[in-house]
Amino acid sequence: MENKRLTGDFTLPGESGYENLTLELAERWGADVIRDSDGTKLSDAIVKAGYGIYSTICIIREHNAFALEHPETQQQVFLCSDPVTAMDTTLQIRPLEGYFEEQFELNTSWEAMVYWQVYDRTSNHEVPRGNWEYADGLVTVKDCIPYHEYTVSFLCWRIWEEINMYNHTTNNWTSEHLRQLDPRHPLAWDYLCRYLEDWCKANPDTTVVRFTSLFYNFVWIFGSDMRRRNRFTDWGSYDFTVSPAALKAFEKAYGYALTAEDFIHQRKLQVTHMPPTKAKRDYMDFIQAFVAEKAQKLVEIVHRYRKKAYVFYDDSWVGMEPYGRRFASIGFDGLIKCIFSGFECRLCAGVDVPVHEIRLHPYLFPVGLGGLPTFSEGGHPEKDAQLYWRNARRALLRQPVDRIGLGGYLHLTQGYPAFVDTIEKIAGEFRHIKELHREGAPYTVPVHVAVLHTWGSLRSWTLSGHFHETDRHVLIHINEALSGLPVKVSFLSFQDVEEKGLEGVDVVINAGRAGDAWSGGDAWKGDRLVERLTKFVAQGGSFIGVNEPSAVEGYHTFFRMAHVLGVDLDTGARVCHGRWSFETSKRGGIPFEPAMLGNKDHLYLTDGKADVLYGCGDSPQFTVHDFGQGKGVYLSGFTFSPEAARMLAELIYYVTGKQKDVPVLTAEPGTEATYFPASHVVYFVNNTDRPLSTSVSLHGKTVRADLEPFGAQEVQVDDSVC
Repeated sequence: MENKRLTGDFTLPGESGYENLTLELAERWGADVIRDSDGTKLSDAIVKAGYGIYSTICIIREHNAFALEHPETQQQVFLCSDPVTAMDTTLQIRPLEGYFEEQFELNTSWEAMVYWQVYDRTSNHEVPRGNWEYADGLVTVKDCIPYHEYTVSFLCWRIWEEINMYNHTTNNWTSEHLRQLDPRHPLAWDYLCRYLEDWCKANPDTTVVRFTSLFYNFVWIFGSDMRRRNRFTDWGSYDFTVSPAALKAFEKAYGYALTAEDFIHQRKLQVTHMPPTKAKRDYMDFIQAFVAEKAQKLVEIVHRYRKKAYVFYDDSWVGMEPYGRRFASIGFDGLIKCIFSGFECRLCAGVDVPVHEIRLHPYLFPVGLGGLPTFSEGGHPEKDAQLYWRNARRALLRQPVDRIGLGGYLHLTQGYPAFVDTIEKIAGEFRHIKELHREGAPYTVPVHVAVLHTWGSLRSWTLSGHFHETDRHVLIHINEALSGLPVKVSFLSFQDVEEKGLEGVDVVINAGRAGDAWSGGDAWKGDRLVERLTKFVAQGGSFIGVNEPSAVEGYHTFFRMAHVLGVDLDTGARVCHGRWSFETSKRGGIPFEPAMLGNKDHLYLTDGKADVLYGCGDSPQFTVHDFGQGKGVYLSGFTFSPEAARMLAELIYYVTGKQKDVPVLTAEPGTEATYFPASHVVYFVNNTDRPLSTSVSLHGKTVRADLEPFGAQEVQVDDSVC
């Protein structure tokens, strides 16, 4: 590969008033595009400097005058009051008590009130409408059963757009509180189309219209008490799409009516982490159709003005499932994904769209999304950037994206020269990796791993948010590890397996807690699913179960795949049964540390035949069980780290018989190597904060590298392995 300084493929956030800084960093970081950010503008000096210009539009906000003139066009949501215990036969409930009242306002219009519901949560029955009434902010419930708990489910207006609200409360924004319009309202939709037309005419220098997603934000509900400011967050929820108009249109399209309880769901809400009801699946499909139809019209407007339309796959993305069947019909020219982790890079890279761009972190804000200082006293943005890049780099070595960029306020980089140096280095490394991919694909071990959960390909490479929002879920750690491994990865639903089988798959991974969408819950009551997977393993496949895989009550085992795993979980029914004793085994020579796994009680061997690689007391935590021609593997947990990713890789190679045939295993587990046969290059990376020396064996020859902390090194080789 020619050794040259590559430039371009970098989107820089510019800022009026900081023209010299903007153009200086554009040159230093090799930017070819300058963009604005929320709350910033680009001056003529920047716009006319010869760079491509991205302009940010959040189509449903920044229309406060219209929203105040037409309040009926604002967006809504179903909320549920906190439960109140009746001490007598009458009680009063203030619906919004405990909620952040700068975010919500009761909708007491006649068309909204027909959807309000009062529930006796103790008996799980709806209270007849004649037994309650609303007046002056209070719901009075009559004929209560003393000592039962009651709630009110109600529609309310969302009067503060959530991303604007977050930035006000976290990053000290002082602009007016922005409201949001619902494009389902005809008046709002006509206004938004005219607005976009006028905007395109007024911005002739814009080359790319960057939609900050589309219409409906992921659900983010604030509370009034600072001890629980964040009452509820679900990046994959559809709750913010609801309105009386949507409910009526749904009933007409699907032939049945939805109620508040279909959304409130016993106060649990319809969380992405739980298997969906039929009503939720239907409603999601209904919203996806609406969003695709309206988004396509916006893209057509942008294209009429000879501009490209990119979409930011965060914030108001709901209904725009990038792996859904309708996404391609919208016609976006590019997708931009905010990333903290490798699995988010893979999510972006695999979408059917011409241009894929990732927005690196840290964001140029004083405080990061985790609440810690970034570009403020005590912050070390260069260290944050290194850690985020470490995880992104693993994934990008497997599947590239087209562009990288930053967001936020560029002036915050002043006083942080180490950060400026780090981004310069990252930009160069990104372009180099992209060039390697351009010359030819990296070597991939001939292994196909399928991750099995409720959502299947619809939610490829994600759960419900960024890593820091979902790090308690074991599957996100597995996704992160898989994102950088040299194997084929796909995502299958239980329905996929039942209907199509597992042809071409070598390893199936099922990971999660009992009853959740990732383990599967009631999906495991389908005998055909169990039959298909059992046959798959018996004929040579491997099934890796993590935490509480295939778990469902009602059968002779709690894990439906216990016969394959050789391990089950005692939920109390087997407390008097004898247990198989065991000694630990070093089978397979798989490197691991107990910290990579869980420490789960009440696990037991089903037939005593599984090899226990690690146990805690009398509970096996890591096992390998021969079943027919294949293997069942149980892990009590999995926590991502560079070393844990290496453990998972070696485990996959072992159960598929590839352990001795992998030319990309480095001698040092904290490092990884990617082989690009077309370029005759081995690209080594150090995933740790300490210097490491490592090597791989290619075609009988040892290839070595000495790596700085978080460093990378390209080594030219002569022989092709593939």
